[in-house]
Amino acid sequence: MTAPRLGIGVIGAGRVGAVLAAALRSEGHAITGTYAVSDASVARAEQLLPGVPLLEVADIIERSEMLLLAVPDDQLGPLVAGIAATGLSPGGQLVVHTSGRYGTDVLAPLAAVGSATLAIHPAMTFTGTRDDLARLVGCPMAITADPTFLPVAAALVVELGGESVVLPEGDRPLYHAALAHGANHLVVLVDQTLEALSRLGIEDPGAYLRPLLEAALEESLRRGAKALTGPVVRGDAGTITAHLEALDDLDATGEQGRTGDTATTYRALARAALSRAGLPPDTQRRIRALLDEPTQTEER
Repeated sequence: MTAPRLGIGVIGAGRVGAVLAAALRSEGHAITGTYAVSDASVARAEQLLPGVPLLEVADIIERSEMLLLAVPDDQLGPLVAGIAATGLSPGGQLVVHTSGRYGTDVLAPLAAVGSATLAIHPAMTFTGTRDDLARLVGCPMAITADPTFLPVAAALVVELGGESVVLPEGDRPLYHAALAHGANHLVVLVDQTLEALSRLGIEDPGAYLRPLLEAALEESLRRGAKALTGPVVRGDAGTITAHLEALDDLDATGEQGRTGDTATTYRALARAALSRAGLPPDTQRRIRALLDEPTQTEER
């Protein structure tokens, strides 16, 4: 038996909202309208959701059986409060948000007027293009909802192509912090590495790094800290000293207006590696003393 098709309104046509709406549209749901503010969001909506009208929030609420709220975390609470204050949200409307940080407590004002509330967070980075539609297939998605509505959340995840993981409300902050730390901070680490190699004159530092980084990521996902290699794990204090001197010089001669922070990042991550390396206490103390010395940037 085919599940009933919904009229879905999208509030927030950013990278996430527009892509998820396109995926649900491909499953036969009708997108009743989108709310987009920036020029980039308008262009994205026109590309991914051709023919779908751009509407004000009040019009979307009135036209829709389901609201998809895909806005930045800090905007979600005020948006929900504003929708509730209008009195336009009918009882029985389905309201879904895509924030990783929040569960359904943030949607309480709408639950109070009879809405069924769900939190669905895909654990992937979105580009806001059609390429994301294929990447949704098999993507883990954290769902939080009242037990009554968990089957609805799971069904939507299936239609999006993902794999649902039930996450309690109280676990959301740590869950989101873990994903942000792993994905967002990885980008910073790679960017710092690319900058260092570029300064050496390597024409395509991304291509140079790719085999090393792909192998390191694959091994770390499979083995965790057991995949650690390098001078910290070996207890090679001389190499660490040379690294710190080179990175201090890199930061001191960085691009004008840009804070040199690679040495500071290296020290912080090396300390974390040291705590996982299992070295003898004397070796640990010697390396920790090196890492605790202030960087040239900190001394200035």
